Amino acid sequence: MTLDELANELRAASDEKAVQDLAKYIDDWKCDDRNTEALERAVERFFGNAWISKEAEHSKSYRLWSSFRNDVIHGIGGMTMNERLYAFGLFERFDSCKSEAERFEVYGKVHANH
Repeated sequence: MTLDELANELRAASDEKAVQDLAKYIDDWKCDDRNTEALERAVERFFGNAWISKEAEHSKSYRLWSSFRNDVIHGIGGMTMNERLYAFGLFERFDSCKSEAERFEVYGKVHANH
């Protein structure tokens, strides 16, 4: 599962505002300077603090997140740069970088050597 797929699956899993806001937060992460560890901390904090009224929707949302976290975030060390860019939906951002400094920002987001 990619980050984009995760956001879309979350949107489909629940129409509650909290879950919709989480999906937007995940989308917005791609455009800022936070790395995967910050993403993980924020989403874990969300699930610890947000109220999702239907248990089935909460469980499904957390299962989706856990699968992505375990497979992609925790597996990032074994990925190539292209795999990281694909998994986190960052190809477009990386390809549009106009300077080496901008590329270093993307490298930093996905813990890649540059």
